[in-house]
Amino acid sequence: MASFAPIDAPSLNGPSSKKRVAYFYDSDVGNYAYVAGHPMKPHRIRLAHSLIMNYNVYQKMEIYNQAGANSMQRAKPATRHEMTQFHTDEYIDFLQKVTPDNMDSFAKEQGKYNVGDDCPVFDGLFEFCGISAGGSMEGAARLNRGKCDIAINWAGGLHHAKKSEASGFCYVNDIVLGIIELLRFKKRVLYIDIDVHHGDGVEEAFYTTDRVMTVSFHKYGEYFPGTGELRDIGVGAGKNYAVNFPLRDGIDDVTYKSIFEPVIQSVMDYYKPEAIVLQCGGDSLSGDRLGCFNLSMKGHANCVNFVKSFGMPTLVLGGGGYTMRNVARTWAYETGVLVGQEMDPVLPFNEYYEYYGPDYNLDVRASNMDNANSKDYLEKIKIQVIENLKKTAHAPSVQMTEIPRSTILGGTDEDDAELDDLDEDENKDTRHTQRRFDAQINRDDELDESDDEEMARANGVHPANGKTKRRNIMDYQNANAVSDIEMDSGVATPVHVDDLATAMTAEVNAEVIAEVMEQKSRSLTAVEPGEVGPSNAPSRSHSVNPHVDNEGDVDMAEAEPVPEAQVQTPKAEAPISPTATIAPATPAPAPAEPTIEVDLASVKKEEGEAERQDADVTGEASKEIAEKSEV
Repeated sequence: MASFAPIDAPSLNGPSSKKRVAYFYDSDVGNYAYVAGHPMKPHRIRLAHSLIMNYNVYQKMEIYNQAGANSMQRAKPATRHEMTQFHTDEYIDFLQKVTPDNMDSFAKEQGKYNVGDDCPVFDGLFEFCGISAGGSMEGAARLNRGKCDIAINWAGGLHHAKKSEASGFCYVNDIVLGIIELLRFKKRVLYIDIDVHHGDGVEEAFYTTDRVMTVSFHKYGEYFPGTGELRDIGVGAGKNYAVNFPLRDGIDDVTYKSIFEPVIQSVMDYYKPEAIVLQCGGDSLSGDRLGCFNLSMKGHANCVNFVKSFGMPTLVLGGGGYTMRNVARTWAYETGVLVGQEMDPVLPFNEYYEYYGPDYNLDVRASNMDNANSKDYLEKIKIQVIENLKKTAHAPSVQMTEIPRSTILGGTDEDDAELDDLDEDENKDTRHTQRRFDAQINRDDELDESDDEEMARANGVHPANGKTKRRNIMDYQNANAVSDIEMDSGVATPVHVDDLATAMTAEVNAEVIAEVMEQKSRSLTAVEPGEVGPSNAPSRSHSVNPHVDNEGDVDMAEAEPVPEAQVQTPKAEAPISPTATIAPATPAPAPAEPTIEVDLASVKKEEGEAERQDADVTGEASKEIAEKSEV
């Protein structure tokens, strides 16, 4: 493997760069949730957006907030009519009607449309699909109109959905809808999929046409969805226009680069697409909950950087990814790659800062898992794939009699100008409206930052006061009171909830211990009232612990529940305190070993009967402490 080329550093745009990046985000997307315990969590998109905003990457993009009515942007959730450009009317009608409350009456339809286990019915299902599809379709429309060079929709990339069937956590195939929109203006479209799963829904949709080439790098063999072998190359007019590169477990950055770049370079040389759609599924990252690859964040982003280097109109989408903090890190980093911004490896403070402990770095590292992809295996597959690509050397031409005047969504340049005028008319006294904030792009050669810090804060940007917030030792003082982020889902329990629970537990334990110790103290005082206070004589309170060997070592297994062990010093000058028994950080000074032996010996000889009485009292008290502590 030493002969493989290393990962390339991402190319950063200079001040004179002409790349225009449009970024689509709906602030409501994180409010939707699949059923409890489901690995797909739309909240990851909100995490990625928070990092993008707090890294100030947004300053180099035009933001299209689909849910922002005040911003008056054209990026709106896809409607039923727009979804039926690919999906059947009956299937979309079902998605629009079914809810968790009425799903029992749609039992037959659920079986028909594969909605149930992997693809459950949840609140806002249709609206969530609209957000995903709307961003991808509008991104494609803006690429068609030449309004941007790169469009990003991390809520998209749901590549498993079929024409009339849900599959693999996907209900509406936003990728197919976006490609259909691109085909209204572009002769040939290239689709690239780096998700760990095969992009079966997109391949199936364009399996018989040469106007779309689908290229998927994925795990194959006893793995969902079970399709995507090397011999699946398309049929009819689409023969050789479906490219599949089956992979095995554990592929790493260098190995992935050695196959991805030659294959994509050959595709560009032979197919000559006019637009690219790149699906950046995060489940191919190392440590993903459902994935089995070993890509680091930079290895994953290397694919994005390589595709960007061709300078083609590109639609960049999300996809899988089930370890939320890793997906958010990677998509934020790849957004920086696309706009050409270098990003500090130390994460800026944001509202989800606790998710990224304990290192709080912008990085997803590869593990030491075995790479089952041998060099010979990959070389054979690569050679066969390139041989198939050579058969497409003559790129198909498309006879288009008339360029569509408008997109499926109906947007035109005149609409944007009209919205700009309307924004100015309705906000005459507003210095910086939401629409202007979203459309603003800061150049590298301009010294001024955003002139509206209040607007930035409203969009989730947290000021760092000139310094990147890092954790110091004081931040860890209550570490045990804060729930760790779940390794499988990345959901963190709010800090204030755990703090409250911990405080209540500590208060109850303190009350129980104080009550028991007070009772025991009264019992000991009644037996021997003269023993409390300073004294050089052997104290009867010492006689309650008989577990000392000939060398003076205490049997901790037996002595631990007995509170009097900490009062065995002859220098005690205060009555027995309940708090003294629960403060291990400041234990009472241990008496010298000879003193312990002499005291116990004299007590055993002279006070045998009193010792047994005290031991009985202490034993009952210790038992009561243990029982109440368990409660």
